[in-house]
Amino acid sequence: MQIERKLTELRRILHNMRNVLVAFSGGTDSAFLLSIALETLPKDNVRAITANSCFLPQKELDDSIRFCKNRDCPHLIIDVDVLGIPGVADNPPNRCYLCKKAIFKEFSKISKSYNAILVDGSNADDASDYRPGRKALEELAVRSPLAEAGLEKYEIREVSRIMGLSTAGKPSSACLASRFPYGRRLTLEDLQNTSRAEEFLMGTVPTAKQVRVRVHQGNLARIEVENGCFAEILQKRHEIVAKFKDLGFDYITLDLQGYRMGSMNEALKRG
Repeated sequence: MQIERKLTELRRILHNMRNVLVAFSGGTDSAFLLSIALETLPKDNVRAITANSCFLPQKELDDSIRFCKNRDCPHLIIDVDVLGIPGVADNPPNRCYLCKKAIFKEFSKISKSYNAILVDGSNADDASDYRPGRKALEELAVRSPLAEAGLEKYEIREVSRIMGLSTAGKPSSACLASRFPYGRRLTLEDLQNTSRAEEFLMGTVPTAKQVRVRVHQGNLARIEVENGCFAEILQKRHEIVAKFKDLGFDYITLDLQGYRMGSMNEALKRG
């Protein structure tokens, strides 16, 4: 079976590394990688590390802490002022590169102090989207065992379900900066309000597995959810509009194309 061959290869890769520091977001991919590493390597040779910043929704940080605690895995959390990284607040198309380069430089220093290899949860599908952050990881020699083993997202979810991981069906998440068009200056207030808007939608429309609030010029909020959730959004539009107005949005729209990963990159692809 193809997946079994890939899992064998993944374990071989990790075994050869001997000691790893896993860049851990708490999402499906990094949770799977950390779990396999804990199965494959001696307990003292596996650690997780998470960057806490205004780009990371609080729920994601809480999930990552809970996941590691439940497995008795050492979990390092470092606070990062991402808006203080030169160029990041200007939100250029290579924002992710600038941010990841700075964060993973710190991760790399910490990994060396443990004589460990720094790894991340990138999978074999990640090459299909615009991901300037990959360049930063390559420059810093960060290893991506899932991608190296050829594991795709659906395979990772399938094996995670078999393993009983709570993250198997977890919706994809992304840095809060991805909610803003390139070139729009990022502020702490805007990031926090956007995060609060998404949390409100997830509580108001519980059937929605994927929720994004994309912010455009003139404080326009563009809501992305799966197409099957449109009716529920419209039924609750009055309370949604009232909440979003309270959060400072002047215009509230529903994207008729529905949720799609990396929609802010569509303008780049057209250009």
